Amino acid sequence: MAQIRWTPQAADDLESIANFIAKDSPHYARLFVIDVVNAVDRLLEFPDSGRMVPELKDKNLREMILGHYRIVCRIENETVHVLTVHHGARLLDPSRLK
Repeated sequence: MAQIRWTPQAADDLESIANFIAKDSPHYARLFVIDVVNAVDRLLEFPDSGRMVPELKDKNLREMILGHYRIVCRIENETVHVLTVHHGARLLDPSRLK
């Protein structure tokens, strides 16, 4: 079974997004965090789910789309590294995927 590891970058991204949403609605901020965590937890059973990140064409970099956000992960053996939670309208900076 796969293991999930959140990078500091991804944890910071999720916290920043939740804080931004919470300015208007703490309730929806909590729901967003729950949805992201649930989406990532599904990777425990299906680590290869999602699509390849189109900008990078690396089969080990996968992303799941959740609303307007991209959850980008790197698959390494039995470990899924959550690299970033990124708004889809913004350009993806490859330096955030380390």
